[in-house]
Amino acid sequence: MTTEPIITLVESLTPEIELGLSEMLISVVNDGASIGFLPPLDKAEALDYWRSVLSPGVLLWIAREGDTITGTIQLQLARKANALHRAEIAKLMVHPDHRRKGIAGRLMDTAEAAAAAEDRELLTLDTREGDPSNLLYQSRGFIEAGRIPYFARSGNGELHTTVLYYKKQ
Repeated sequence: MTTEPIITLVESLTPEIELGLSEMLISVVNDGASIGFLPPLDKAEALDYWRSVLSPGVLLWIAREGDTITGTIQLQLARKANALHRAEIAKLMVHPDHRRKGIAGRLMDTAEAAAAAEDRELLTLDTREGDPSNLLYQSRGFIEAGRIPYFARSGNGELHTTVLYYKKQ
């Protein structure tokens, strides 16, 4: 029996949350995700990353099933005067052992609702061409704005195209 994940806004990092997020990040990167890191990702680098995330304009949520962190998402609120109407969805990830349970959709719902509450009517994001995340974003009404070839390097050295998306709320 699977339980419905609980989505929580993280306002401060505890050692437990840092550890859970780091373990998930390592699993996701080692599984091949293109989220800014290369495998093999070590624990110290993962911890350093999470300790740097919470800053003005960044909202971070985690999904939990029991005591296990199963997913995360960030909403990065643009802070420049001419950009206060937009935000970026970033670092959506679900632990490989917990995929296909609707966690990514629930995290997206949460981030999109928060963006609306912050009067952010334009959302942007990017993802690697060919990844399953493209289908998720398209199914949620995100529109492809363009592609940038040679954008991200994978663990084997191959360069990949990224797809840029936007959504007007």
